[in-house]
Amino acid sequence: MFGLMQEWGLTVDRIIDHAARWDGGRPVVSRRVEASADGALARSDYATIRRRARCLSAALRGLGVAPGDRVATLAWNSDRHLESWFAIMGMGAVCHTLNPRLFRDQLRFIINHAGDRVILADPVFADLVADLLPDCPTVSHVVLLCAAGDIDRARLPHAIAYDEWLAATDDDGVPWGRFDERMAAALCYTSGTTGNPKGVLYSHRSTMIHLWMSLQPDVMGLSIADVALPLVPMYHANAWGIPLSAAAVGARLVLPGSRLDPASLLDLIRGEGVTFAAAVPTLWQAMVQHLERHGGDFGPLRRVIIGGAACPESVLRRLQDYGVSARHAWGMTETSPIGTHFKLVPELAGLPFEQQMPYRLRQGRPPLGIDLALRGADGGLMPHDGQQMGRLLVRGPVVASAYLQGDGGQVLDGDGWFDTGDIADIDPHGYMRIADRAKDVIKSGGEWISSLEIENIASSHPKAALCAAIAMPDPKWDERPLLVVQLKPGTQATTAEFLDHFQGRLSKWQIPDDVRFIDAMPLGATGKIDKKALRSLVLPAG
Repeated sequence: MFGLMQEWGLTVDRIIDHAARWDGGRPVVSRRVEASADGALARSDYATIRRRARCLSAALRGLGVAPGDRVATLAWNSDRHLESWFAIMGMGAVCHTLNPRLFRDQLRFIINHAGDRVILADPVFADLVADLLPDCPTVSHVVLLCAAGDIDRARLPHAIAYDEWLAATDDDGVPWGRFDERMAAALCYTSGTTGNPKGVLYSHRSTMIHLWMSLQPDVMGLSIADVALPLVPMYHANAWGIPLSAAAVGARLVLPGSRLDPASLLDLIRGEGVTFAAAVPTLWQAMVQHLERHGGDFGPLRRVIIGGAACPESVLRRLQDYGVSARHAWGMTETSPIGTHFKLVPELAGLPFEQQMPYRLRQGRPPLGIDLALRGADGGLMPHDGQQMGRLLVRGPVVASAYLQGDGGQVLDGDGWFDTGDIADIDPHGYMRIADRAKDVIKSGGEWISSLEIENIASSHPKAALCAAIAMPDPKWDERPLLVVQLKPGTQATTAEFLDHFQGRLSKWQIPDDVRFIDAMPLGATGKIDKKALRSLVLPAG
């Protein structure tokens, strides 16, 4: 017997419709990226975002875009980018966010693999788009998210100017929604650290479920009282869904554009009254170090989410010192991306902060909608005792069941588990800890050494700016850990200083054999340390 409830499709257009109707005047503030704006702040609101998105849907239909077509965006976090999201998804097309930090060959592959029809790009990426277009035959139109005066016609003579294009287009009744909630809404590609990037195709249903997961109090817990700043780019797993979550609850939304240097971000946080923000660890580390050098504080900021990589203990402590509660999180493109978030179970809530730290350093517990398990070397599932490590498995309604065009083959086992490629353990309280990526774990003498644990300790050294541990070949032990360090500006250090820092913190056999100092740590397309590039930089060829 079926329930007797209304049919109400879970489609993304519902989000901005609700925001515009009930919180239409709530501000959306974004920093402009075009050269003529010189980083000025633009102010919009949810009602305006919806109105312009409706016009954009009509304009895209005028270019021949139909439901199911892929429309790419190549843009920083801004109101225009957000309008593009709602316009593309609302009309039933697929919003494909392109990562400008990927190599050009990867971008060409991704655009052609997705079959993108139109690219909407910030003007700062005009040269990049011009280089890509000759090898991307499916792309029929390029729209630059700016006014006509900001377009370099020498590079893109036929580019459409977004502002004038929208001003000349009426909302002529392009239907939003009214399609199956299982239809594709958004397309994100993995970073392609091994082989070509693979496409993860989110549905409207999975996107809406992910939204409600994120709003759980023990996950992001956004409310109408918040001022939210997603520092994670909108091209990185859809900014972890934060722009959609903020709109859903009517939170004020602040979008940073391309200015992600610590000084600009801190000014934005203080000037706009930001209470909630999310970013990868390297960005928080940079802001903390800026405050240590120049003074000041985080102003009204009280809650932050740190994900994308393990956060050093020193950063969690310094954020706490500044009155900012930091929650560790873990996820991946294939999980939409929420996988786990830190939350204090009642048994630990009354403990002093110092005693909570071992749990805070873990990646957290799964919310409703995510299930986790560990698989051992024998293929069986392992206990959650906090000691035994295995391959981390995940399943749920926001987890990928396959990659676009079947790349990678069958990705789920017979019980529906997706192998994340991470090595992890889960403790009796349910806190998961990523020990390493399977490809990064250091295998020494038949034992596993966690590169993340080494990095966490090394990052607490007062002279360390960024640290990474990688495996170097060893004739006796197979592999031994090598620590690579980027020092803080104006400091000098010796190998002995850093190796002594591990004494009493790691077992002797887990301590790195050597330390290499480099001027700049290579970062990947999502702001994380690129260990593949790092190995090429510091290890001998062959």
